[in-house]
Amino acid sequence: MTIETPTRQPAIFFGHGNPMETLGGRFADAWRALGESLPRPKAILMISAHWETEGTAVTAMAAPRTIHDFGGFPDALQRISYPAPGAPWLAERVAQVLAPTPVTLNQGWGLDHGTWTVLRHLCPLADVPVVQLSLDRTQSAEFHFEVGRSLRVLRDEGVLIAGSGDVVHNLAAARWAGEPEPYDWAKRFNAEVRETIRTGDRRRLINYLAMGEDARLSSPTPEHFLPLLYVLGAAGDGEPAGFITDEITMGSISMLGCVFGA
Repeated sequence: MTIETPTRQPAIFFGHGNPMETLGGRFADAWRALGESLPRPKAILMISAHWETEGTAVTAMAAPRTIHDFGGFPDALQRISYPAPGAPWLAERVAQVLAPTPVTLNQGWGLDHGTWTVLRHLCPLADVPVVQLSLDRTQSAEFHFEVGRSLRVLRDEGVLIAGSGDVVHNLAAARWAGEPEPYDWAKRFNAEVRETIRTGDRRRLINYLAMGEDARLSSPTPEHFLPLLYVLGAAGDGEPAGFITDEITMGSISMLGCVFGA
């Protein structure tokens, strides 16, 4: 009997932006093109900005629901379903590789919009199992990076590791009408993050708030920045980054996305 060796999978950070981006356009096109270029994964482990918990949890159901965790958007978004299967085996494997950190096998969450708005283009057939890992809101940026490092081994087991957030995410400053010019602080911070990803200075990104006022304005709360740290941890030491999207929308929402290992 021939045992198939899993194909090493990439680690990807998606700037998912406004949920409306999933309805089509240049970002959805870029996500779809990336998916077409990648080897088929055995499963996808997603870390989304939109699932925060106290403690670490992972979805462990066989059929995760599509969560429409937003309001005030067109019915077209509410009608979208992304019926990818779950992967209880992967949830158990995640708990194993993260030990001794306790991991709750969650049966109640599902796939939130940080996950499905992107994956419905990356994997449009919804035929690759998907598991979500939560953000432990009680932990430091260093903790989130180290969790990503622990997850790195899964890439060699055929699991694509992805984070979904926005390195610039200031909804209070966002301008919803038209195509507004980005704020200067958003442009500077986005450019600094991109350059730091390129040069591989992960310690600087773990300590991103030390970048000053631009960082504090760009990331007034941490949940949209933290998924990047998981991906940086899951990337191999010295592994170069490729950039898949890079633009600031609504004045204060970054679509910067990068991939390692593709």
